[in-house]
Amino acid sequence: MDKIAARLEADATPSAPALILRPWNPADAAGLVELDWDDALRRWTSSAVNDEASAARWVQDQQRGWETGDRFGFAIVETQAPGNEGQLAGHVVLKNVTAGASSAEVGYWTAAHARGRGVAPRALQALTDWAFTAFPGDGLTRLELLHQVDNTASCRVAQKSRYELTRPLPAAPPAYPAAGHLHVRTRDL
Repeated sequence: MDKIAARLEADATPSAPALILRPWNPADAAGLVELDWDDALRRWTSSAVNDEASAARWVQDQQRGWETGDRFGFAIVETQAPGNEGQLAGHVVLKNVTAGASSAEVGYWTAAHARGRGVAPRALQALTDWAFTAFPGDGLTRLELLHQVDNTASCRVAQKSRYELTRPLPAAPPAYPAAGHLHVRTRDL
């Protein structure tokens, strides 16, 4: 499978349109600026987008991850009609990918307008399926999902996506200033 050309899809639900997951591109910077970077999104993400320049830098960072092969970030967009992209709904990422390593990490965020409609679990499931398919020769058999212990929404997303809570994590400042949860999903063999 060509990792660079990856385009993933998640089916529609009765209350939400289908999703397309694709690598970020420079044209997405304007859409990032337009998102409602509400308090919840700012709290749970490590970097906020404040203007067109910071959005362009963020997109460049996502593209650099694809180029180096250690981070694969996908824009999550809702479809307007089959195959046609609509509104930007969030981000999902496979990160800390190392050739020959058995584990990597996943992460995600959703825009305020997309929350509560199953966007994050559907996108995470699509990313999980892709990761285990795209990296079998590299030995990827375990995906880890970390979140702060008080981020109950992320805990629900992990559970809906069959990531089992394996243990609590102590705070480890400065990178992890608060206690967290470690969820794990293993590849079905």
